[in-house]
Amino acid sequence: MWAILSLLVENKPGILFKVTHLFRSRNFNIDSISVGVTENPEYSRMTITTLGNEKKVAQIVKQLDKMIDTIEVKHLDEHKTVYRELSIFKIKLSNASDSMEINKLANAYGGKVHDVKKNSIMVELTATPDQIEAFKELAEPFGIIDVARTGVAALQRSGV
Repeated sequence: MWAILSLLVENKPGILFKVTHLFRSRNFNIDSISVGVTENPEYSRMTITTLGNEKKVAQIVKQLDKMIDTIEVKHLDEHKTVYRELSIFKIKLSNASDSMEINKLANAYGGKVHDVKKNSIMVELTATPDQIEAFKELAEPFGIIDVARTGVAALQRSGV
């Protein structure tokens, strides 16, 4: 099962290490992690995605909740959550028609084209991880030179 965990933590040095150490010590993998200061500079929000069965996810949520620096831990329901990831792809251009095709592909996924050069083009895409993977599969035949991904950022919808 894919899980999105949202943590509100004290914004102080070492908290990221403590959280990732907890995952490592429980032999639990982090697929993505994003961290940023909230509207209150005393707190940061961490969004962590991971794979695991319900029992293992519940266990890690309990362990995170016990940490002194943790204010709140939520296992978010992906159907009641807005979640996105930023990715940037550098894609090979073999000819002029590749540029047009990649532009069409980027537009179909709501992406933005940047830095068009003779031999490469960069596409910025903000989407769900599934949409990013779908874009990646369609871009692979052109030749993906490099990819950078931020990790998922998520907030639960209002009224949930």
